[in-house]
Amino acid sequence: MTPETDPHPDQLRLVEALLFAASGPLDEASIAERLPEGADLPRLLAELEAAYRPRGVNLVRVANGWTFRTAPDLGPRLKLERKVSRKLSRAAVETLAIIAYHQPVTRAEIEDIRGVAISKGTLDTLMEAGWIMPKGRRQTVGRPATWVTTEQFLLHFGLAATSDLPGIEELRAAGLIGPHQGTVLHEIAPDAGEPASEDERDDAEERAPEERESEASRAEDDFDVRPAARDDEPDDHSRRAAPEHEDAEHEDVA
Repeated sequence: MTPETDPHPDQLRLVEALLFAASGPLDEASIAERLPEGADLPRLLAELEAAYRPRGVNLVRVANGWTFRTAPDLGPRLKLERKVSRKLSRAAVETLAIIAYHQPVTRAEIEDIRGVAISKGTLDTLMEAGWIMPKGRRQTVGRPATWVTTEQFLLHFGLAATSDLPGIEELRAAGLIGPHQGTVLHEIAPDAGEPASEDERDDAEERAPEERESEASRAEDDFDVRPAARDDEPDDHSRRAAPEHEDAEHEDVA
């Protein structure tokens, strides 16, 4: 049989094209449907596997099918890494600023300065970013852990040392704080139809306990909590009317 009449090379090309065009592994039955009757499919697959073994892609058998995959030794060299920036919540930014300016500082001291409790994940988020770390314990009751900033914090913000942090006057000149130290910022609650943002959810979780207690006490004031009068006890009106009724009966008898 001459090369011109040999169908084997054409069948080999067809199998190769099918495997390249497929979106996933192809089983042998699916490949055989495209080949003429009598084609030696196992031989075709074996030849393709041997031909692609030294190349950048290999023909491999996975999930009961055949497909082309990147050569295993090239996988690590083709890996791409992309950094995804994630915006910190307002609670995390405030906590980081307190640690930077007051370090070493305990969690209780952070909460006292902010005026609200720290949510569970705030310190974890800052630790994952590599900006804070625990350093020693305060020699007080309970020996709480103290927090400090890290070298990664200095590198990220371009600081040689924590002493290079901007002062009050610099922050005020940059418009980052108000003109008066006593300025208090009040957050406007979102409309009922709008979903709360991540910052608003963090602030709701971190409200001071005394604020929640005051709300509960105001709710109790909206209801009359006086005990109900018993059925066998006359009310104030009946008590005042009783003496007059007795005088009237006495005059009738007279």
